[in-house]
Amino acid sequence: MHPAFSVIFFTVASGAGFGLFSLLFIADTFKLGGGFESLQIVLGGIMALALIVLGLLSSTFHLANPKNAWRAFSRFRTSWLSREGVFAVVFMPLALIYLAAVWFDAPVWLRELSGLLSAVMAWITIFSTGMIYGCLKTIRQWNSPLVPANYLALGYATGSLLLLLGAVIAGLDTLPYIALSALIVSVAAVLKAIYYFWIHSPGLGPTINTATGLTRAKVKLLDTGHTHGTFLTQEFGFVIARQKAGFLKVIVFILGFILPGLMMFWIFGQQGGAVAAMVAVIAGLAGTAVERWLFFAEARHVVNLYHGAQRC
Repeated sequence: MHPAFSVIFFTVASGAGFGLFSLLFIADTFKLGGGFESLQIVLGGIMALALIVLGLLSSTFHLANPKNAWRAFSRFRTSWLSREGVFAVVFMPLALIYLAAVWFDAPVWLRELSGLLSAVMAWITIFSTGMIYGCLKTIRQWNSPLVPANYLALGYATGSLLLLLGAVIAGLDTLPYIALSALIVSVAAVLKAIYYFWIHSPGLGPTINTATGLTRAKVKLLDTGHTHGTFLTQEFGFVIARQKAGFLKVIVFILGFILPGLMMFWIFGQQGGAVAAMVAVIAGLAGTAVERWLFFAEARHVVNLYHGAQRC
């Protein structure tokens, strides 16, 4: 599939925003590292909402006619894209109520209830984003529970790195935040490794033989029916060299997982380290962006079987 920058930015930014908001609520509830002050929670929540809103707005640039984006809300019963939009909209007022409850020192029950509902809606929204791709049977590399699992893990991993940066800046005890971030980043790394192994497993996915139903001999397409590239070959026939894909996967693990892990050790040893925390955030976001580019670039739509491909 042809990677679209607007969708890459959307999934990375919104995932980090939803992850940050959910983890911020957890940190506030259990007063991790001594607990953030009210102003710090509100500023962190505003940052999370900014990432979410910017991500959602960027997703509309992928549409041929962005002003019709509202139509995505009309198919809630059958479309994960519609569900994602509805859940994101429901999340917003709940998140604002939580931040207002923190700022105005509202009763604990209102603060905890609105925060819990916001965190749940954030989780559901990221899951829905992953299911937009995970439900597509026409793309083998996406049609797996590993896809929404990876979206959730990477969203919370980048959110945890942002939360760790906030804890360092606020002067809190960073040990609980390092432990939380290390756990989530490790889970995300394992899930990503499993996904990369799975998509390259032999014998999976449709072939030109299974598509035609002629399985007794090797079938080969003799004529594609066109002499020039089409919309289908441009959008669904994107090809990336195996060596390039392998190199980029190494970059994903170095930037997305290894470098943030090294920065956590630095922060733990120095009992601070705002620069190290900032490097961890930038590396994590950059690694996730590369991962998301590869997610699209390595996807092979079944329509390629009718344009010369032997296997998808």
